[in-house]
Amino acid sequence: MPENEETEQVETEPQEPQAAPEAEGAEEEPFDRKRAEAALRKKNSEAENLRRRLKELEPLAKKAKELEDAQKSDQERLTEQLTAAEKRIQTFQQRAVRSEVKALAAVEFADPEDAHAFLDLTSYVDDDGDVDTAAIQQDLKDLLKRKPHLAKPTDTSPRPPKADRTQGSSGNGNRTPTKPEEEFAGWLKQALHGGR
Repeated sequence: MPENEETEQVETEPQEPQAAPEAEGAEEEPFDRKRAEAALRKKNSEAENLRRRLKELEPLAKKAKELEDAQKSDQERLTEQLTAAEKRIQTFQQRAVRSEVKALAAVEFADPEDAHAFLDLTSYVDDDGDVDTAAIQQDLKDLLKRKPHLAKPTDTSPRPPKADRTQGSSGNGNRTPTKPEEEFAGWLKQALHGGR
């Protein structure tokens, strides 16, 4: 439809300027019908040539529009691929940082998993995508100063087991007999004394 509007504009433009010179010319010169008809024919011929050229160029404009749309869709597709690739890179960088933090924390932390829970992992990747291990080490030291309970215990000697009072004799002198006849004698003794 925009092409039709242009065509209409081309058709109306020659008529409007033609009326203006005639009006001006009427004041200065007398109206000459032959000259006005010749000017009208000339303007109509020019308008016809413009319409013909417009029709010739319409298919080319349509092809240009199609190519532009195809290029735009290629750009959109490439933009989506770029976005997906950037997300994958960011995921791999975060994994690399998390692995580096766990590896460095394994030296001094009781549980290396705790270390990356307290650190901002996004701050350890520079613009080139490299992991800043020196910054990680410094932050791990600072974290251990703030939260010393996350550190490995300093005493690494084996501890003796704690006594468990539920094991062995009950401590009241009643030992469980190991022979069946002693067991039976203990049962009889309890039965005769009324279950004491």
